[in-house]
Amino acid sequence: MEEEPNRRRLYQVWRGSNKFLCGGRLIFGPDAGSLFLSTALIAGPLVGLCCQCITKMNSSASDQKNHVLGLPVLIATAVLSLADLAFLLLTSSRDPGIVPRNARPPECGVEEQVVDMTTPSTEWVNAASPHLRVPRTKDVVVNGCTVKVKYCDTCLLYRPPRTSHCSICNNCVQKFDHHCPWVGQCIGLRNYRFFFLFISTSTFLCFYVFALSWLNITTEREEYGGSLLKSMRGEVLSVVLIVYTFVSVWFVGGLTVFHTYLMSTNQTTYENFRYRYDKKENPYNRGALANVAEVFFTRMTPSLNRFRSWVSDDEDAYGGAGGGPLSPMSGGLDLEMGRKGVHYSAGGVPAILQGMDYSEMEKMEGAGVHVKDRQAPPEAPDLFMISAARQHDVGCGGGDRSPPIVHDQDAERTLVSWNENSER
Repeated sequence: MEEEPNRRRLYQVWRGSNKFLCGGRLIFGPDAGSLFLSTALIAGPLVGLCCQCITKMNSSASDQKNHVLGLPVLIATAVLSLADLAFLLLTSSRDPGIVPRNARPPECGVEEQVVDMTTPSTEWVNAASPHLRVPRTKDVVVNGCTVKVKYCDTCLLYRPPRTSHCSICNNCVQKFDHHCPWVGQCIGLRNYRFFFLFISTSTFLCFYVFALSWLNITTEREEYGGSLLKSMRGEVLSVVLIVYTFVSVWFVGGLTVFHTYLMSTNQTTYENFRYRYDKKENPYNRGALANVAEVFFTRMTPSLNRFRSWVSDDEDAYGGAGGGPLSPMSGGLDLEMGRKGVHYSAGGVPAILQGMDYSEMEKMEGAGVHVKDRQAPPEAPDLFMISAARQHDVGCGGGDRSPPIVHDQDAERTLVSWNENSER
């Protein structure tokens, strides 16, 4: 079945900054290139340890000596490596909980449409409908506590509780934790579980490689005359792995400890830094065990977006029809991202203003002339008054004095100037 020319997949017209692979099945952040660096930092030391295991296995076959780095360590290292990389890919390549954008602002009730135009808590939704204003925040009750939710100018919706707009991915994300540059993706409701497994597995691998490297040095000391220093000189790769894992564990280990605290108290990184729930009541805290069970033992929330669904050109990337007077601007107005070069859709511009030539206005604007600086054109001169004034001058002068021609020249200049202003 051939594709219709005016229909495309949702991921092909997606307004966020995400990158898609495999026909929209995998979604990444705009900085997904850092995923290769993270993979190299994880796989590098593990490949080195596996090479040591293979070397020791070959040497033990010849000298009939058992080494610490043998086949069991090789299998365990390979399994842990694949698990850690799988958690990294699951964190980076899945929808973190993106809230679909609205094609139109939320419809206000009759009591909400009539608002005080001078109230600072309300703002215009967009320039295409200057009469419509919505409250910037709304109060929502969560577990008996009142929580304020904000209106998102980019997504044209009130963000659900614990939802925030990521300025990097340009999406509203449910239970937004942070945007992680190491995985190139937002951490939210649908991938936080895999993110915690990724950093905790990385921390365990640091301790694992650190301990095995030290064991390898101490057990090989007999071959170097019982000297630990000579054993370290002979096992250079083990020394490098010890230093590498010792430095790395402070980063991933500290991150794991911090997120263990956040998970046990049912907080996100964004909430911890912004709201400081340790100093006030947290409406989402249900106890340490229940909070941990919520992360690991609850059913995964399905994605709110069908990135492979077909959309027509008039539906665009919102999942609904657009083009009405309240639809967003076709250039993608983004008040939070600060993008420029936006133009209005045909439905948002009055018909009387369409097709006009604005070249003269642009020239005057470039010259620094503004509408408010323009003066009203001079009134048309009265020819009878000019003629009478000339006769009066002749009569008062007497004798042979000829009438001053300068009056006639001034009148002509005035008439020419007035005609030019009238034509403008």
